[in-house]
Amino acid sequence: MANLDPIALTKQLVDIESTTYHEGVCGEFLAAYLAEIGWEVSRQTVEQPDKAKSPGAGDGPRFNVIATKQGVEPKLFFSTHFDTVPPFLGPCREDETHLYGRGVCDAKGILAAQVAAAQRLAAEGLPVGMLFVVGEERDSAGAKVANQHPVKSSRFLINGEPTENKLALASKGCLRVELYARGKAAHSAYPELGDSAIDKLVAALAKIQELQLPVVEGIGDTTLNVGLLSGGRAPNVIADKAEAHLLVRLVGPSEPIREGILACCEGLCEVEFSLELPFVQMRALDGFETMVAKYTTDIPSLTNWGEPFLLGPGTILVAHTPDEVIAKQEILDCVELYVKLARQLLTT
Repeated sequence: MANLDPIALTKQLVDIESTTYHEGVCGEFLAAYLAEIGWEVSRQTVEQPDKAKSPGAGDGPRFNVIATKQGVEPKLFFSTHFDTVPPFLGPCREDETHLYGRGVCDAKGILAAQVAAAQRLAAEGLPVGMLFVVGEERDSAGAKVANQHPVKSSRFLINGEPTENKLALASKGCLRVELYARGKAAHSAYPELGDSAIDKLVAALAKIQELQLPVVEGIGDTTLNVGLLSGGRAPNVIADKAEAHLLVRLVGPSEPIREGILACCEGLCEVEFSLELPFVQMRALDGFETMVAKYTTDIPSLTNWGEPFLLGPGTILVAHTPDEVIAKQEILDCVELYVKLARQLLTT
């Protein structure tokens, strides 16, 4: 079975709920499917996180799926994730030209295109494999586990994310920051008796938003988003606590930004840096359109799997939205691009 229908496989995958921490049923389907079409499949356990620290964490099994050919030492792996952001939007919908539903472009359509490409390349005798991981949408937990147990023969990693079928020259890193301000509660009629945590937090955020963030020519600028704000008890109470959660999209090292944030918060609030994924630059290849991914991928967590490349159908602009959609032709076109890219890397 050298050729398979990636559109049909996409629909099958989208029909199965696999929001982060609840990927087990989809993983079982995927493992069985790959075994049925002739691949040797192994499961790589990924532990569930502590529910107290990870709202939405599950109880069921979760695992990465690795597929190789018997007796072959793969030099190139296709990789993407099969977890999705919540909520599950129900079965895949379609019309003549498009597929609709959670995961059609991020990243189940991509996964299906990779399976179709790997099937063709293996039939040609080229040494390829597949690595499909869980947890990308939260903390790259699956990729981090995979990186501890790489297939040592692998020299190249083709990672799949929605890049509009263009080869990414770079993907931004990210720095997750939490700010915690402490104060003293008091009656709002007597503010001198209290100490407003909200005032401290607002002052720190104002300073942070004045920071000059790095810009890299040809790549883009560092961006900072204040995504969550909370604090206080009531309008007539001086706030005794407040917090903010920030996400910085990196185009370079994080150290100058960390130092700037710490300086802005000195004497005002505590700072925690809870997650960092580095900025990644990749090389261009002849015959491929290029782009810059403004988002973060699993690539920084898969450094032991070979030189990375980033390519996939669909647009990130509809990922994580109720209107997630992908053109069927984009999936089919990407199969050809994956085959072209793998051949170029393995035969040059």
